[in-house]
Amino acid sequence: MQTLLLDSEAVAANAPMDRVVPALESAFAAYERGDAQMPAKSYIELPEYNGDFRSMPAYMDAGDWDAAGVKWVNVHPDNEKKYDLPTVMGTMIYSDPENAFPLAIMDGTELTTRRTGAAAAVATDYLAVEGATSLGIVGAGVQAYTQLEAIAEVRPIETVVISDVDEERVAAFVDAFEDRFDVLGGSTAEAADCDVLSTVTPVREPIVSLEDLGEHTHVNAMGADAEGKQELESAVLQEAKLVIDDYEQCTHSGEVNVPWNEGLLGDDDIYGEIGEIVVGEQPGRTAADGVTVFDSTGLAIQDVATARVVYEHADENDNGTPFDLLGIGNRE
Repeated sequence: MQTLLLDSEAVAANAPMDRVVPALESAFAAYERGDAQMPAKSYIELPEYNGDFRSMPAYMDAGDWDAAGVKWVNVHPDNEKKYDLPTVMGTMIYSDPENAFPLAIMDGTELTTRRTGAAAAVATDYLAVEGATSLGIVGAGVQAYTQLEAIAEVRPIETVVISDVDEERVAAFVDAFEDRFDVLGGSTAEAADCDVLSTVTPVREPIVSLEDLGEHTHVNAMGADAEGKQELESAVLQEAKLVIDDYEQCTHSGEVNVPWNEGLLGDDDIYGEIGEIVVGEQPGRTAADGVTVFDSTGLAIQDVATARVVYEHADENDNGTPFDLLGIGNRE
């Protein structure tokens, strides 16, 4: 047996959204049913290097398939300036749950981008209006691309409004998708007035107000991943049908963390977790709903589910670089 080595390009090529989105839906369902093990994310703080390491292990049983793995990821804000390296880098080890053989080692950064887009798509499928044709995206970085790719799998998106303070990023995004969609650069308010809005920024001061949003806009709040980050004004979260991915993570470092710590939000303001909706314990969008919000912090089970898709697709198509990691030779 050999282990597959998959770089960022290989991960992207082997993570088609029409397979990743349903895999993420299965992951949310497994988590809700209790068919997953996901220890809390552990941190190694490195103040001397202004950075940290984070480990994210998980196992999930989706019924007809199971998967296990661990993502090792860092955040080193000085990397780009000092070492010409990305601030965030990740490595995913994907293993066979039955015998623990390391089936693949793959780039975790691209994996994270793909699964984050797919998570937004799952939430959009359950919470956005059925005929949603317009998508607003605030933040034109790498995450914006997979938001569009994934959400277009679940809704007939025609018009896209992309907003960012960096005009070059906006232009690059428009160029990338103008052959498939009617893509326009616009303000945050113009993006927020769409049927679906995804916010993918690192801001610590809210940039989307309740007045900006359309009457029935569904919002995927994807940017907040640490204490103090907040993209939506607290009034949005107070008025919306608010769905989260995980209670502990969201109240600690998700979109809700700031108003939560300020006492502006409490348990009664949270409608439920996305897994509850996926398994049918709670209804998704109803005719009475106005604005809906999905607060996504990202779960290790999402990485494992996506890694399974990447590995299986690569194996089926003879992609990636096989190598004898354990030095036991090819026993096939």
